[in-house]
Amino acid sequence: MADRLLGIDVGTSSVKGVVCDDDGTIRARASAALRTSMPRPGWVEQDAERDWWAGIRAVCEELLATEPRPAAVCVSGLGPCLLPTDADGAPLRPAILYGVDTRATAEIAELEARYGADAIVARGGSRLTTQAVGPKLAWLVRHEPDVWAATRRVTTASSFAVLRLTGEYVLDHHTASQWDPLYDLRAGAWIGEWASEIAPGVDLPRLLWPGEVAGVVDERGARETGIPAGTPVAAGTVDAWAEALSAGVRAPGDLMLMYGTTMFLVATADAPRPDARLWCTAGVLPGTFSLAGGMATSGALTTWVRDLTGAAGYDELLAEAAAVAPGSEGLVVLPYFLGERSPIFDPAARGVVAGLTLRHGRGHLYRAMLEATGYAVRHHLDVLDEIGARPRRVVAVGGGTRGGLWPQVVSDVTGMAQEVPRETVGAAYGAALLAAGALGLADPGGAGWARPDHEVRPRPEPAAVYDRLYALYRDLYPATREQAHALARLQEDAMAT
Repeated sequence: MADRLLGIDVGTSSVKGVVCDDDGTIRARASAALRTSMPRPGWVEQDAERDWWAGIRAVCEELLATEPRPAAVCVSGLGPCLLPTDADGAPLRPAILYGVDTRATAEIAELEARYGADAIVARGGSRLTTQAVGPKLAWLVRHEPDVWAATRRVTTASSFAVLRLTGEYVLDHHTASQWDPLYDLRAGAWIGEWASEIAPGVDLPRLLWPGEVAGVVDERGARETGIPAGTPVAAGTVDAWAEALSAGVRAPGDLMLMYGTTMFLVATADAPRPDARLWCTAGVLPGTFSLAGGMATSGALTTWVRDLTGAAGYDELLAEAAAVAPGSEGLVVLPYFLGERSPIFDPAARGVVAGLTLRHGRGHLYRAMLEATGYAVRHHLDVLDEIGARPRRVVAVGGGTRGGLWPQVVSDVTGMAQEVPRETVGAAYGAALLAAGALGLADPGGAGWARPDHEVRPRPEPAAVYDRLYALYRDLYPATREQAHALARLQEDAMAT
């Protein structure tokens, strides 16, 4: 019988798990819903005990009922997040999520002033943004000193799972490279002098590559999850990069587009190419690098339209949007409903719907939201082109690839074809591949488990209208930036009263 690998992903809206053979054949799947809280404007949190760990346990219970003895385990997760714990791995507060949580803007400015924005990019590969963990640590030290005084471990979703499963306090190199300004990208090590100032009194975790064995499931981990004690556990990594690996995005010139609640892009690079508009990070495999971008909203926009208009479901909205001509009869949307991450990195940006008339209906609005994500992807492609990293191959993954219209719109807007893999399980599949690689059962750096299903090709007919609307899209943000910032301040004031 083939060895079985257990892959788990802690995502924004659910924990998902798969059990695979060592050739990538999926034997079982399971999922458990998660909750996200937004207790204040700009704050986005999840409860690691109630949601992350409970979700992991629920998924394990279901999967291990039929596949009780996996050969190895790996957990990926949303990130980078910040979760302080005590020495035993008990959370001390809810986890502060990745770039969608924008509370640490003052700390970003202070750290840039202290160390120099150019020096931070030169050492870490990326500018400080709301995605970075360093400013969130500085925020925690300043605003919750009692929590910090009790903190003995600083973790993210994947490393929290490793800590609870094995007792080992580790972090993978890729995730660490998003803990700016604490990690030196070229040296592959923590920047000790900066770390001691930003996170005083707490030792940072031991660094491993995502596919290295971090430890084995201990008695406590076995008791709480049902995974047999002694099972090897790989270090894991951030979900988007695990999924990119499983989809075959591993060579320079490869790009993954992840269609989900947010849109994420991961491009493989042949060397560090720091640019203030993107995240330049360590790759998943030793000695590799990546360039990435992420939007604060994408699929979340379609959910907003569905809820706002009372649609019965997405199928109804997709049918209405498909009946609308490309360009949505002159609608252009800035998709900055939660601010924006790359490439503008502006947490005070706001959504704009421009061109509305009484002729426009729900289908127009829904299609315009899909087109907005296409324009945002095209903006990223322009940046990659400018720094000499234009992708030659695009792989589309995630739940948004189902139904066909969304990826077709993105291909039409960008002019690039997209491969869609046969398996679009998500990051849990990539985590299982890393578990297989940790035991030498598969080669994550080779062909891996990627199997293409079909290709979405751009159509020539909409190109002219999308070129015109993309130019307007690029003009719209600078033209409305000051007004958006003023409105953002008013919103913050209103929420504070």
